[in-house]
Amino acid sequence: ITFNFSGADLGKSLAEALHSAKTESRVTVGVYECAKIMNDDPDSVSFCVLATDDFDCDIALQIHFTLIQAFCFENDISIVRVNDIKTLAEIVGEKGQSEDFHCVLITNSSDGSWEDPALEKLHMFCEESRSYNEWVPEITLPAR
Repeated sequence: ITFNFSGADLGKSLAEALHSAKTESRVTVGVYECAKIMNDDPDSVSFCVLATDDFDCDIALQIHFTLIQAFCFENDISIVRVNDIKTLAEIVGEKGQSEDFHCVLITNSSDGSWEDPALEKLHMFCEESRSYNEWVPEITLPAR
């Protein structure tokens, strides 16, 4: 299978994968909540999204990100970074929700099938990025 890894296309795939996972209740939001799931059941995690804004310079958050990244690498979990936390919150959050959207996980479906083409494309992109030593590639989410 050959994929086109253009920026806009990847952003659309990420938005689709997140939306699909949200409708199936397979999204976990928040640094601590995500860390708990990764610690309790790392095999259930399919994909990780770290989100920052350009003005995020919280050292504690950076330490959390480093630990989450290391955990993802250790457990073969695909991971990307987005730089638009507001758009990410609009995709996976509920109206008026004020959670921590710095980390979002997509977990595997309970029946074991994750034949989501958008998610498969993202996994392939992450795998290709790692082959170029880009360990946490950045994806730009489409404007909403």
